[in-house]
Amino acid sequence: QVHLVESGGGLVQAGGSLRLSCAASGRSFNSYAMGWFRQAPGKEREFVAAIGWTGAITYYTDFVKGRFTISRDNAKNTMYLQMNSLKPEDTAVYYCAATTGVGPSSRDYDYPYWGQGTQVTVSS
Repeated sequence: QVHLVESGGGLVQAGGSLRLSCAASGRSFNSYAMGWFRQAPGKEREFVAAIGWTGAITYYTDFVKGRFTISRDNAKNTMYLQMNSLKPEDTAVYYCAATTGVGPSSRDYDYPYWGQGTQVTVSS
């Protein structure tokens, strides 16, 4: 079992940056593959990025490649999402998720553990 808490969201102008954090409590954080997802108003939840147990393997959805970077610090039980060159269409609630069942995945149903979400709003 792992408990996840996101932080770092806020209001930023287009072109700006934010860094989201996902703090995990519980045992064996380094045994969890982790992911970031987001959900905009009126839209389905969508995959953003995922990272493997050691951080060596990362995946991104096309619309964030080159702008977002996922990373983790297993010593601090924390995962990060550095978001640069933000666009108004990045506005959403961002969720972190964890799984031990599979490696880093883009499918939300592979993740049994979820945080409560943090709001990111990008103004034009």
